[in-house]
Amino acid sequence: MADQSVLPAGSEILVLEDDPGLRKRCVAYLTAQRADVTEVGNLEQARRILREAHFDFALVDLHLPDGEALELLREGAFSENTGVVVMTAFGGVKRAVDAMRLGAGDYLAKPFELEELPLAFRRCRENRIATRRDEYRTEELTQEADLFHFTPALAGVRAKLESILTAERRLERSLPPVLIEGETGTGKTALARWLHRQGPRSRRTFLSVNCATLPDALAESELFGHERGAFTDARQARTGLFEAADGGTLFLDEIGSLSAAAQAKVLTAVEDGTLRRVGSTHEVHVDVRLIAASNRPLAQLVDEGHFRADLYHRLNLLHLTLPPLRERGSDVLPLARHLLVRLAARHRLPGLHLTPDGEARLLAQPWRGNVRELAHELERALIFGSGDALDLAHLGTPSPAGAPAWRNPAWALPEEGFSVDTVIDDLVQEALRVTDGNVSAAARRLGVTREFLRYRLSAEKRASTPA
Repeated sequence: MADQSVLPAGSEILVLEDDPGLRKRCVAYLTAQRADVTEVGNLEQARRILREAHFDFALVDLHLPDGEALELLREGAFSENTGVVVMTAFGGVKRAVDAMRLGAGDYLAKPFELEELPLAFRRCRENRIATRRDEYRTEELTQEADLFHFTPALAGVRAKLESILTAERRLERSLPPVLIEGETGTGKTALARWLHRQGPRSRRTFLSVNCATLPDALAESELFGHERGAFTDARQARTGLFEAADGGTLFLDEIGSLSAAAQAKVLTAVEDGTLRRVGSTHEVHVDVRLIAASNRPLAQLVDEGHFRADLYHRLNLLHLTLPPLRERGSDVLPLARHLLVRLAARHRLPGLHLTPDGEARLLAQPWRGNVRELAHELERALIFGSGDALDLAHLGTPSPAGAPAWRNPAWALPEEGFSVDTVIDDLVQEALRVTDGNVSAAARRLGVTREFLRYRLSAEKRASTPA
């Protein structure tokens, strides 16, 4: 966030004051703060200006030659995006309170120090943004249900996260975006919350929106805000989520669903830290840490012409991939136990545990819905079962006795046979993937020597090289 004592550069401010001396001093001071100032001396001039222009802030004297500024507030002359600060003489606090009930954000009692103006404007902006944040604030980040559980197969992801957090703590401001890819239900939202909570902005706001739920006609308005009258039914101005998340984190889930126009504005907000509300020509400066997610690889969407290549390359700087649960092997059981502890606490049923048959059934499932499906099946067993031991009988026949722990019990040898060499090569490539290409770590995962692994890799390379 910018220094709380100064105005955002380029702020557009209306000064409505009939005292030429005070008006001149306020205009000179605000101009020195790099604001664009428009000055008027009465209600009629103010009405004419407000019909034609939008302002970030307005400094308004309550008592004017042709009436009270309360009339402007009652008429709704100011945009909802305008932070209104009223000025009142000594003894006029009651009228100032009336003005705040009508939508003013703050007041100053005359005489006041000019240095108080930026602080009053800042309070107006923060109050307006706080209202917008509350619309999208979901459960508190500190709840146990939001914690992301790291299992052994996610060691590579955890290592990348630690590197990202180390860089963010050095930067503090202008944090680079993070892209999380993975199938639906793999935990992208939970990971985004974890990353925010561990980072330098953990005490600031976290806002989350699923872009797939935003109609194309309204997506730009939701993300970047709009001015009154910007489009049909825009009867009130609206603060966008980028502006509401200023200083904090904005999580855009399913970012690939955004239109090309919205993607272009996201790119500008990320690269330049600026945005324009729909229907406005004025730039608003924001400092938002963006985390984006997609259930389809964005590179594929770029190839298909559905996603901007320049935005993809900007987001792809810090890239994380969450593997589907079916590729995480024995991670299913420790993850299930972790989820069961959370569910037991939520349902107030201590002592819940999985039976051996229940564990076997979990290992036998393909988990097409990933972690989300696993959590739902555990909760279903908890609700419809009896006793503390969950055998998950509704999932089908348990695994055969003596089945190896590494093998999906639902798999059987095909009658037509298969290539053992191909299976070994696939296992080698999977071990290298989860260890980020570390041969020694991959060998440990597979229980073989580095020399064996290098031999398999060289053999695979020779086999793929044309004669």
